Amino acid sequence: MIENQEDVEVSGMESKFMRVFLIMIGALRVFMGPTYMPYILANVLDLNVLASKIVGFVIFIVGILIVIYLSRKKIIV
Repeated sequence: MIENQEDVEVSGMESKFMRVFLIMIGALRVFMGPTYMPYILANVLDLNVLASKIVGFVIFIVGILIVIYLSRKKIIV
């Protein structure tokens, strides 16, 4: 009979360093995506304003997905 385990460890998540690193990456992407990235891309790298806002939005969505993933794995309580 196959048992369904809910507490399956994700590889690389057993160390505290990796947990903290992923939390920081997720938080930075959520906050930097819509604020700093469009500014850097538009003004410093001379990218189109619309393209820089789209890239910032995509980075924001990636950050939200990381935070959702970490909360489902009960790393963020």
